[in-house]
Amino acid sequence: MTTKKYLRQLTPQEIAAGAHREMVGGLWEEVGKLQFDFLVGRGLRPGHRLLDVGCGALRGGVHFVRYLERGRYCGLDVNESLLAAGRQELERAGLAGRDAQLIADEAFSARRFGVKFDFALALSLFTHLPMDPIVRCLVEVRDVLAPGGRFFATWFEAPRPASLEPIRHEPGGVTTRYDADPFHRSFAEMQALAAFARMEVERIGDFGHPRGQRMLCFTLPER
Repeated sequence: MTTKKYLRQLTPQEIAAGAHREMVGGLWEEVGKLQFDFLVGRGLRPGHRLLDVGCGALRGGVHFVRYLERGRYCGLDVNESLLAAGRQELERAGLAGRDAQLIADEAFSARRFGVKFDFALALSLFTHLPMDPIVRCLVEVRDVLAPGGRFFATWFEAPRPASLEPIRHEPGGVTTRYDADPFHRSFAEMQALAAFARMEVERIGDFGHPRGQRMLCFTLPER
């Protein structure tokens, strides 16, 4: 996410008042549990390593840190204040000793964690990014995926490439645009971005997101 609103650093007072929960989109319990249930349903197990790209204040991270073995959760976000809020959420949940690894980075430099990942997730991230940063993110994640690893990411789907008209998505009533945040893209456009990053992509589609986001799965090409 690159909007000015998302880049603003929250004060400790704002974090204490819970402003971080709204800053990452609200629906704290619903969307947090949704992403957790989705990945577990796709095979995430406690011994796997998970990279949470655009993890924010750990709306989903709290669930993953509780579930995964110690030190197996890594979160990456551009906003340091949201990561600070996430650390407080972990402490509040009694998970401060689970060694979650959190890094603030504006270039998706997941190699800074120094490990390979079985799963990666970007929820409500590509919905806020132009195409170039999406390709950068895909390349960076590609380089840290373990063999057989999968990168799941949500997006707002458009019916065809270059859909210039605004689209209203249901449920949730979110209106997206081709060239303004929040963005929509066709699956063909997402396939093209995946190809630029030398990845393959599968359209999973509806997974129950309350604002109509759809799911994609990016993988390394078979050699």
